[in-house]
Amino acid sequence: MEYSKFEIMKDRQDIVNLFQEKPLVHVAAPMVRYSKLQFRTLVRKYGCDLCFSPMIVADSFVKSIKARDVEFTTNERDSPLSVQFAANNANDFVDAAELVAPFCDGVDLNCGCPQRWAMKEGFGADLLSKPHIIHDIVRQLRNRLPQPFAMSVKMRILSDIRKTVELCRSLDATGVSFLTVHGRTPKQRCEPVDLNALAQIQSATSCPIVANGDVRSLDDAVALHQATGCKGTMSARGLLQNPALFQGHSRTPLACVQDWIKLCLESEASFQCFHHHLVFMLEKVLPKHERHAFNVMRSMPEVLDFISQYFDISIPERSRIENFSTNIIYKDTSVRDGSYFSSKLLQTNDKFEDYLDSCNLFDE
Repeated sequence: MEYSKFEIMKDRQDIVNLFQEKPLVHVAAPMVRYSKLQFRTLVRKYGCDLCFSPMIVADSFVKSIKARDVEFTTNERDSPLSVQFAANNANDFVDAAELVAPFCDGVDLNCGCPQRWAMKEGFGADLLSKPHIIHDIVRQLRNRLPQPFAMSVKMRILSDIRKTVELCRSLDATGVSFLTVHGRTPKQRCEPVDLNALAQIQSATSCPIVANGDVRSLDDAVALHQATGCKGTMSARGLLQNPALFQGHSRTPLACVQDWIKLCLESEASFQCFHHHLVFMLEKVLPKHERHAFNVMRSMPEVLDFISQYFDISIPERSRIENFSTNIIYKDTSVRDGSYFSSKLLQTNDKFEDYLDSCNLFDE
């Protein structure tokens, strides 16, 4: 089913209202390959208030029909949703934002990714040294897509906290709806999250701040909120390992596994997507020797036979399993109202994504 601009816009939400209505907003991070529609649907059922799309490279998205069909899918229940783009100039970002605007509640500029390929292209954390570009992107987006459509920035902190606070205050004044701040510098990986920096940023700005970093449980989220005053907390790897963490579960409940199986079969998701998420979900559930065997499985029947034998989970008829496939649709159109996007779930096997799979796929 395709959606017209009018049909999809009528049920959209004002993301800023979330931060006014809830004492703490639970957020699913943008994760390359992983935070696609199937996974967003799952985590929404288990306490996620706001979901991000995977990071999408804006210029490729604008120029390539294939990239648009593969990189972004949604449906009428996928809300509130922020679509994250990597861009190094305002034209690419705003053009990409206009394409998805009928289908989402806001867009986000990635200013946090520390990967070398991103920095080389002037994306992600490289923009922290070019605040004039970030401001230009926010201003031009606001001129073309005014509120309540949300404009946010996801960033890391700078070594000089004063400069970080100054940047956040200036973005607040420029018109961002909210900011997501990872409490580490671009060079830091496993160092403790800087709680003091996050608290200073929230105190210095009027817009909501979403704190990111080391949220592996509901207790972590609550503690981060209490220590910083931030209005939201974001999780990446924690949600992959336990999509129900925001409901207080210490590990993935079997009901969540069953929901994932049902979602994937109904959506015709790729085996790769289906299996990779289960590998994360069962990491703390399966014993080590069973986990090693499960992680190298290569077919849908093999995975489902294992699950049906190991857990008390009902499995659909084999006829449906054997028909499990990926359905990729390409549409030849230059229309920019988003009408070519399909609600069909898509999955890509592009070499670029295979490369990303070997990297740190998310800014956690």
